Amino acid sequence: MLKPARTDAAEPSLDARRTVRVWDLFVRAFHWSLVVAFAVAWLTRHSSDTIHYVAGYAAAALVLLRVVWGVVGTHYARFRQFARPPQTVLGYLRDIATGRESRYLGHNPAGGAMVLALIVLIAAIATTGWLSTTDAFWGVEWMAKLHERLADAVLVLVVIHICGVALASLRHRENLVLAMLTGLKRSPEPGDVTD
Repeated sequence: MLKPARTDAAEPSLDARRTVRVWDLFVRAFHWSLVVAFAVAWLTRHSSDTIHYVAGYAAAALVLLRVVWGVVGTHYARFRQFARPPQTVLGYLRDIATGRESRYLGHNPAGGAMVLALIVLIAAIATTGWLSTTDAFWGVEWMAKLHERLADAVLVLVVIHICGVALASLRHRENLVLAMLTGLKRSPEPGDVTD
């Protein structure tokens, strides 16, 4: 049985099929592994010390590896590519509020700031968690409270991050969650920021 021929209208345009690899395998594996490690640590904070410690140390190791990869990794993984000064981040947030923000092939200024904030806070959580197990800080209430408040701050940032990803996905008609799974984003178009 013959299939009907496809019309040009049914074919995706050449531009719609063009993609470029942005997120390398390490960045994608790091991202989703950190999601799992943080979620496990959060969910076991009052129920299982062993699982909580393992998840916390896994998150710490992931952050350490990401810092190294931020220096020696691929173009879009490097800090110098997405770490922007505060005035650039604030300008980008103003552009979002007015609906004039540019599409970035890599992290946009707000996304880059979020990456840095999450790395710093998760490193601080890991540090305070580890310190709480040492002789100097075992049972010290303020250290335990600081550890908990830092975890709360990360949870708030995660919610903001998810909202930012959803907004950018809608505004730029691009599935950023899928991009973090496949590593592929739509090829740059005129007006997009590529470096």
